[in-house]
Amino acid sequence: MRVIVDVMGGDHAPLEMLRGTVAAARESNASYILVGNRDEILAIAEENGYDLRTFDIVHTETVITMEDDPLSVVRAKKDSSMSVGLRMLSEGKGDVFVSAGNTGALFTGATLIVRKVRGIQRAAIGTVLPTESPCLLLDSGANVTVTDEYLEQFAVMGSAYMQKMYGMEFPAVGLLNNGTEDTKGTPLQIEANRRLSACDMINYVGNVEGNQVPFGACNVLVTDGFTGNVFLKTMEGVGRLLLRSVKDIFMQNGLTKLSALMVKKSFAAMKKTYDPAEHGGAPFLGISKPVVKAHGSSDARAFKNAIFEAIRYAESDVIYDIAAAAERFSALRQAAREAEKSKNAEQRCEKQADSDETATKGED
Repeated sequence: MRVIVDVMGGDHAPLEMLRGTVAAARESNASYILVGNRDEILAIAEENGYDLRTFDIVHTETVITMEDDPLSVVRAKKDSSMSVGLRMLSEGKGDVFVSAGNTGALFTGATLIVRKVRGIQRAAIGTVLPTESPCLLLDSGANVTVTDEYLEQFAVMGSAYMQKMYGMEFPAVGLLNNGTEDTKGTPLQIEANRRLSACDMINYVGNVEGNQVPFGACNVLVTDGFTGNVFLKTMEGVGRLLLRSVKDIFMQNGLTKLSALMVKKSFAAMKKTYDPAEHGGAPFLGISKPVVKAHGSSDARAFKNAIFEAIRYAESDVIYDIAAAAERFSALRQAAREAEKSKNAEQRCEKQADSDETATKGED
C-alpha cells in the first residue's frame, strides 16, 4: 500500500501533517510518499528527530490555501502539493491520496484529475457520523447545490459503501428534511423523496429529521453539501461540548476524580465515539481512485486516523462495488427513459388517431 500525503494542506501544516504521517508509519506496513516543500519537511524532521530515510519526498514549492479558488488546483497552482499528489494517484504512482487542504480544490482536483467513476454524475464526501448505529452522511461538504437525481445517486453509492464496509445487507436510506411527511421541505426535497421512494436499488425509509439521526433512524443520510456540512459540524460541536461537560463534572473535587477512575474505560470508549479526531478522514465516493479528505483543523492524531481510514478504504476495493452500482443505476435510468419515451409515443399515436377519427366523422 503506497500512501500519497499532501503534507502542506491544512490549518496546521506541515508540522501536524508530518507528525501524523510519521505516527501512522510506525503503526502500519504501508509506504509513504510525502508531497510538499522538501526544505520545510526536512527541517521539521530534524527538529523532532524523525528519520525519513524510508519515506519518499516529492518536492513542491506552491501550496493551495484555504482561501484559494477551487479551480486553482488545475489552473494557477498546478504545481502545488495537492495537484502533484492527485496527478501521482491518477498515474498509478500511489494507491491512495490524503489531504487536509482546501475541500473545494480537493474535490475539483479529484473530479478533473483523478476522474469520476463511470456513470456517476457527482462525487460526494461520505462521513460516518457518531450515531447509535453507523450512519453515512452524503454529502458532507462537496456539492453546495444538488438535483434530486444527484441525491438518488448519493443514496445508491452510500448503500454500496455501507454494504461493503459495514456488512449491512439492506442499509436504511433516509433523506434529511424538516419533517417526515411527504409534503415537507423545498421542491428539491419533495421531488427527491418521490424519486428515492421509487428507487428499487435502495432500502428507502423516507424523510428523516435531524433529531432522529443520532438514534439510528437510518444508515445512509442524503442531503446537499451545504446542509450536510452544517449538520456535520453541529454534531461535532455538540459532541465536543458533551465530552467537555462530562470531564468538567469529574474534575470538580477529589470524590468526583475518584469516581472518574471507576469509569475511565467507559469514558474512553465514549470519547472515541464522539471525538471527531478519532474518525479522521472522509472518502470522496464516486471518484475512480481513493481520495480521502482529512479535517482542515486536523492535529497529528486526527491526521494519523485519516491515513488509517484511507488505507482501510483503499484496501476494501469498495470503489468497484460503487462502480457496479453506478452501472446498474445507469442501466435502470436508461430503461426508464426508454419506457417513458415509448409511453409518450403511444400517447401521441392515440391522440393522433382520435384526431383523425374526429376529422373523419366531421367529413361524414
